[in-house]
Amino acid sequence: MPDLDPTRVHDSLVIGAGQAGLSASHHLARLGIEHLVLDANDAPGGAWQHRWDALRMADVHGVADLPGTERPSSGPEERANVAVPAYFGDYEQAHSLPVVRPAAVQRVRRAADDSGDFLVEARVDGRALTLRSRTLVNATGTWTRPFVPHYPGRAGFVGTQLHTHDFPGPEFFDGRRTVVVGGGASAVQFLGLLAPRVGAENLVWATRREPVWIDHDFTPEFGAQVVAEVSERARAGLPTRSVVSYTGLFLREQNRRRPRSGSTTPASPCSAASNAMASAGTSPNPVVRASSRPT
Repeated sequence: MPDLDPTRVHDSLVIGAGQAGLSASHHLARLGIEHLVLDANDAPGGAWQHRWDALRMADVHGVADLPGTERPSSGPEERANVAVPAYFGDYEQAHSLPVVRPAAVQRVRRAADDSGDFLVEARVDGRALTLRSRTLVNATGTWTRPFVPHYPGRAGFVGTQLHTHDFPGPEFFDGRRTVVVGGGASAVQFLGLLAPRVGAENLVWATRREPVWIDHDFTPEFGAQVVAEVSERARAGLPTRSVVSYTGLFLREQNRRRPRSGSTTPASPCSAASNAMASAGTSPNPVVRASSRPT
């Protein structure tokens, strides 16, 4: 059991045990840096354990190997919310990572003295606890704080509005005219899931710009090019863009028919969603927002 003595000053605390948090923990351990990993979930898997059951490994972005090990192969029809958490859990055990769960961090502040230490207030297995650390790694991700954009008409729309975070599964949409808002990989996956259930004539896809489809493999060279582009923007002090604005949308075999599953509506940032909602009318039909940030 990791040391939770509140009088101890840890060398580092990692908040989050998804892919970034586990990678950080591995390298801290490799460098001999004492630390704890605080994970708000009850079980391993990060955000992956909360994904919808219909998401299969054939549909997900490539899941990179965690450092020091290779990800075991998964069948294309294996549920992503089972396969990836199992991989993360095995990794934690194999590398004896000091993960504490459930440990929901509620506040981080500097100590009142001149030490520069961080005070991390958390609820660990239901009890309040304050831990002290010299350094901090924020690996919380965005799943618990989804970006929900504002657009004209949103407040008056009487239908169901869902974010990817809240996607209930394709069965929910049976018999409902549906608008999918967003130009990322999740939107393409939703189109493929929903078109057979609602009919392509009842499915509208609203994007800010025309999707860019890529049919080549994601090679190490292409990955390095993407990383270089992101790094260049970050060094220039510019905000990074969405993933697909760098990579394009990959037409894997199971996706090749999906661009034709619904209609694409390029529009200005504010008008794409509001125009799509107008096309859905005022009946209680759903809008699915499938974007985590503006692209």
